[in-house]
Amino acid sequence: MSTILKTGPAPHIRTAETVESVMYDVVIALIPAFAMAVYSFGVRALILTAVSVATCIATEYIWQKILKRDIEAFDGSAILTGILFAFVVPVGMGLQYVIVGNFVAITLGKIVYGGLGHNIFNPALIGRAFVQASWPVAITTFAYDGKAGATVLDAMKRGIPLTDSLIYEGGNQYINAFLGQMGGCLGETSALALLIGGVYLIYKKQIDWKVPAVMIGTVFVLTWAMGANPFMQILSGGLFLGAFFMATDMVTSPITGKGRVIFALGIGILVSLIRIKGGYPEGTAYAILIMNGVVPLIDRYIRAKKFGGVSKNGK
Repeated sequence: MSTILKTGPAPHIRTAETVESVMYDVVIALIPAFAMAVYSFGVRALILTAVSVATCIATEYIWQKILKRDIEAFDGSAILTGILFAFVVPVGMGLQYVIVGNFVAITLGKIVYGGLGHNIFNPALIGRAFVQASWPVAITTFAYDGKAGATVLDAMKRGIPLTDSLIYEGGNQYINAFLGQMGGCLGETSALALLIGGVYLIYKKQIDWKVPAVMIGTVFVLTWAMGANPFMQILSGGLFLGAFFMATDMVTSPITGKGRVIFALGIGILVSLIRIKGGYPEGTAYAILIMNGVVPLIDRYIRAKKFGGVSKNGK
């Protein structure tokens, strides 16, 4: 028999959804934020993102060739990792760091675990964490509208007036932050653009709306309770990007709804503590990575009802 059919254990669920369709839905959802990045930072944002995506695809393709695995470098996951990595670094960061960061993201974030679906941590954030540990100056040097300076979160952390930070001086500061008229990493300046993409993913049922809602809500409440400006805390930095596009990753997040709420709550608490009590002005990336490591524990104790099973009350 020339063709061998492989099946898993029952029950079998038919769906038209594929890895490619899921990944490209997320890519489509990132288009508004990408357009805003190009508008804010110019053609350099386009170049950085293109190099990031190309490095991810090439790295995954080469590893799959070396390890003699099925070639899946073009299923959209490598493209998504490249875009997300580009979105969590400043536009002026050297391209050599972008290449190294993406090589680490694919190699240590995916390949060592066996590929897509087996990884524990978000690959793009693994790459970012490596670059931040290795070249902290390169990843924390920000510019906007032709000048370098402190981001909004950094300014609030150090007690600097927001007028001296990388935010547009005209109009209302909250509106400027919401629209994206401020400096920062490529994909974290415009909360509006990220919200539009997030709503698209919720509409397509690709993400659980409770994750971004709980995560953003937790940061708002806790930073307010600790005496910070909660509106600027949620509108600046990588919170919206992390809440809609990283914490919702179906591979590295819990499998149950209750587990995802606990997961999002934990991220929100860690982000708030790192920003207000810790040494860094931003904590979204590290908070997500830490909670990625807790996911197996959450899945172990928060389990879905077995197929065909009944709960204690007989339902």
